[in-house]
Amino acid sequence: MTAAVSAVKAALRNQAIETPSWAYGNSGTRFKVFAQPGVPRTPREKLDDAARVHAHTGVAPSVALHIPWDRVDDYAALARHAEERGLRIGAINANVFQDDEYRLGSVCHPDAAVRRKALDHLLECVDIMDATGSGDLKLWFADGTNYPGQDDVRARQDRLAEALAAVYERLGEGQRMLLEYKLFEPAFYTTDVPDWGTAYAHCLKLGEKAQVVVDTGHHAPGTNIEFIVAVLLREGKLGGFDFNSRFYADDDLMVGAADPFQLFRIMYEVVRGGGHESRTAFMLDQCHNIEPKIPAIIRSVMNVQEATAKALLVDREALSAAQAEGDVLAANAVLMDAYNTDVRPLLAEVREEMGLDPDPIAAYHRSGWAERITEDRKDGRQAGWGA
Repeated sequence: MTAAVSAVKAALRNQAIETPSWAYGNSGTRFKVFAQPGVPRTPREKLDDAARVHAHTGVAPSVALHIPWDRVDDYAALARHAEERGLRIGAINANVFQDDEYRLGSVCHPDAAVRRKALDHLLECVDIMDATGSGDLKLWFADGTNYPGQDDVRARQDRLAEALAAVYERLGEGQRMLLEYKLFEPAFYTTDVPDWGTAYAHCLKLGEKAQVVVDTGHHAPGTNIEFIVAVLLREGKLGGFDFNSRFYADDDLMVGAADPFQLFRIMYEVVRGGGHESRTAFMLDQCHNIEPKIPAIIRSVMNVQEATAKALLVDREALSAAQAEGDVLAANAVLMDAYNTDVRPLLAEVREEMGLDPDPIAAYHRSGWAERITEDRKDGRQAGWGA
């Protein structure tokens, strides 16, 4: 085995992809939520399903929680449940978009009482981080306006900054605030955190514990996401990813489903910038509406693995030489050679070396887990949006 292949394998073995608790529950569109058999009823059962994903992939050791969807009486006990199943609690995701009071916003709302309620929830999420050992607080705000003149755009930025500063001050040692952005929806005139520049500006002012999350589905069509990734890595402000895909204007399809070449280009910039060796969080943020949930999550993990493997195989020396010579076609060919490489045999070898089945999907289907949970979870209320 060459030293280069050995290094690629080592990087793939050490990769960690976080799965979201909500992906294991029922979800859907604004029109319909389709229930599936065997869906978890509790946060503990979500962790049980996540443990199956990790057991078959070997690279999904953490689970992001969403509060209040994953609210429990004892968060330390939930963290112990995760640990007993070979997992850890990942990012704590706040929810300040589903209560009726948030119709005009949360931390940017014109009413100070509503802003206080939202801030109290964000601070509660930091308490949950303390109890679970989580290092990341992930913030996404649906705040914005629908009509010109509805509210003072600059004042809303002031309110946002005030809330972020209060949360930042509450963070403990080793904890981070990860600020997500979204182009539009549900606000259609202005969105208070609409792009990476706005998120970056707030994080830069706050300090080193505040970083930006890049959701791969939260951009206008044609946006060069890998450029954003490169810039944020260069500035030390790339906190993590929400991996998913979209064909039009939302972001809930499986990562790599719409444009696998884009995922490869993003992962190349991650590798180029050392993000795969840093604390950059690689999390899925997907809602599996019509496809079976656990196999879809396993496939998504595999898609990220394949894009990462191809990115690691780029001949950086040859690429640098072609770039220095201004050889446009040669430089592009180096990238395309890596992208067109079938890395599935390499990943199968890596899994076998880790003591795993080389085909995670087939291994899951043979495990009987789907049949078991379908039978065991026939009664009770299935988890989903708002539960």
